[in-house]
Amino acid sequence: MALDPETFDALIDTVRRFVAERLRPLEAAVEEADAIPADVVQEMRALGLFGLSIAEEYGGLGLTMLEEAKVAIELGRTTPAFRSTFGTNVGIGSQGLVMAGSPEQKAAWLPKIASGEIITSFALTEPDVGSDSGAVKTRAVFDGQSYRLSGTKRYITNADKADLFTVMARTGDDPGARGVSAFLVPRDLAGVSIGEPEKKMGQKGAKVADVNFDEVVVPAENRLGAEGEGFKIAMRVLDRGRLHISAVCVGVAERLIADCVAYATTRTQFGKPIAEHQLIQAMIADSKTESLVARALVLETAAAKDAGKDVVMESAAAKYYASEMVGRVADRAVQIFGGAGYIADYGIERLYRDVRLFRIYEGTSQIQQIIIARETIKRGG
Repeated sequence: MALDPETFDALIDTVRRFVAERLRPLEAAVEEADAIPADVVQEMRALGLFGLSIAEEYGGLGLTMLEEAKVAIELGRTTPAFRSTFGTNVGIGSQGLVMAGSPEQKAAWLPKIASGEIITSFALTEPDVGSDSGAVKTRAVFDGQSYRLSGTKRYITNADKADLFTVMARTGDDPGARGVSAFLVPRDLAGVSIGEPEKKMGQKGAKVADVNFDEVVVPAENRLGAEGEGFKIAMRVLDRGRLHISAVCVGVAERLIADCVAYATTRTQFGKPIAEHQLIQAMIADSKTESLVARALVLETAAAKDAGKDVVMESAAAKYYASEMVGRVADRAVQIFGGAGYIADYGIERLYRDVRLFRIYEGTSQIQQIIIARETIKRGG
């Protein structure tokens, strides 16, 4: 259920001020330390950011997809690592439970996820399995009472601090996606171990690491849905996650455009501000137009999802366009700033590196193209 307009406007205003006054001043420090300050995480909990998408009955804010997208745009106006702190609780780490969990599973976990008391992660990718997500090799063997889970997951966001993993594992002999099931796996089960966080190109402060499962005994009641439904659950989770990421991309693009305009109106060359030079104006115009297109597509698709429409194709299109768009905007921003754009002090080169990941996770641009084409053909045009 959507919030009443006055309450939602107050939420947007609070998030906007939190981003501008609290988070943006910390961007360089987060980059340097590769960590989010603990007091900031606590403030995020107090604001309810960990429970944006979780129903009010479980302690969340219960935002619609459209409302969540608008909040995500605001959160995109700072380094993406801040959003990633609670992003798995809002999206891929919780939505399998929201969509397919039993009443008992929801009651046990969702209140703690919504409050930020526990952090969640989504464990799908493996050393040999990325875009072909139906080919997972991690196995869960049922012994009559519980499952024995073995395998390795790779590049798992928030794995270093996650308390609960949604794990995709093969439970049967059926090939491909039909043999994959989903499980809720607490971090403290014997046999679960976490690798060292990877050194990444960007998004410092948001950690990814391997998660290893060595004959982990997982109670049967921790399975999400029926056996063989894991891939279907994962795809539904990713549909929503792709819209959220698309909205973040819009926010980052709008932040970059504002930074470009501020710089171009004060930086002078040839006796006048560079904003008065037509080739600079062309880059600003292209960036603004593309960001407006992405914003419209994201918000329209989010509203359609809330209305119960099939948005598989539209979600893929939003993710594909918005993630590619923000890469182009970041590239133009470096160009507009010139030498300053390549220097760390201005923050442009940091965002240039940060946004590159958007074209890879939650489905690469190439996977989105395949989905868009497949759904378009299925619909007849």
